Amino acid sequence: MNSSHTAEVEAPQAGARRIFNLISAELGLVEEEFERQARSNIQVIAYLGDYLRASGGKRVRPALTLLSVYAVGGDASRYNAVRMATVMEFLHTATLVHDDVIDNAVTRRNRPSINSRFGNQTAVLMGDWLYMSAFETSLAERSLPVLDILTAVTRKMTEGELLQLTLLGRTDISEEQYFDVLERKTAYLFSACCEIGAILGGASEDEQAALREYGMKLGTAFQLVDDLLDFTATDEVLGKPAGLDLVEGKLTLPLIYLLEEEPRMQSRVQAIMREGNYQRVTREELLEAVEATGAMERARRRASEFAREARNSLDRLKDSEYCDALRSIPTYIIERES
Repeated sequence: MNSSHTAEVEAPQAGARRIFNLISAELGLVEEEFERQARSNIQVIAYLGDYLRASGGKRVRPALTLLSVYAVGGDASRYNAVRMATVMEFLHTATLVHDDVIDNAVTRRNRPSINSRFGNQTAVLMGDWLYMSAFETSLAERSLPVLDILTAVTRKMTEGELLQLTLLGRTDISEEQYFDVLERKTAYLFSACCEIGAILGGASEDEQAALREYGMKLGTAFQLVDDLLDFTATDEVLGKPAGLDLVEGKLTLPLIYLLEEEPRMQSRVQAIMREGNYQRVTREELLEAVEATGAMERARRRASEFAREARNSLDRLKDSEYCDALRSIPTYIIERES
């Protein structure tokens, strides 16, 4: 049983540094593998691959894959683990590129998005290329369980995007519908990273199930916090415009709770969605209402619940510094500011 809780009292930045330092050599190999896989004799693909890799990101998904391999006693420095960790980042990057096209996003991680810089056609095809490259690479693993997970998660992510499109601009969305989209778009990929890591590390069925569940709960907490930050953070901190979810017609959990408490706010929320700006109702007014009704605090509590459930899932694993690192990630996610 894992009973170590030392990381929970660390500052989030210190906790994140400690986690990533533990696998810094392996993450360096992932960067090299990303560059190798993104090479192409088609010049535009090579250029776009370099552009995406340089855009960075936290590499949370490869880190989860690598830590999961180690947490069940495997060796994440082996090439197949590095290769699959890179595949998970390719899948994530493909979804971001396609999402930005759908959302008409202008920036991503403080840089122009692929679609705004190179056009929608190029972005869609680049996203497709990333998906196909991820599957081509994963075929080398010759593992049906791994391919099953990748196929299922790709389908879930696409379903999540389609479901979200059917709910755009609506203010009558239930908490259940919100979580259904969130799980498909984000949590299943986290779960797949952890479960594939477990398979590569030679996990028992129980360990594999524990890490699958951990990833699901962690991914849900991660996206919930992301949605909260859309309310509370600045453009600079987020690396993209803040308050964009509502302008794009997406109703997130704090607003679902707000409209439960204050149905009369519905027309104001609809005005922001309809007009695509905060001219009639400012972000500050909305944030004030979300805070005053307790909707924000209620949404924060939900995120904390999922983080706690993620940590509890790991009680079925043997104690190790890698399991301890996995245990501290939910705390880092809940307390992050970007």
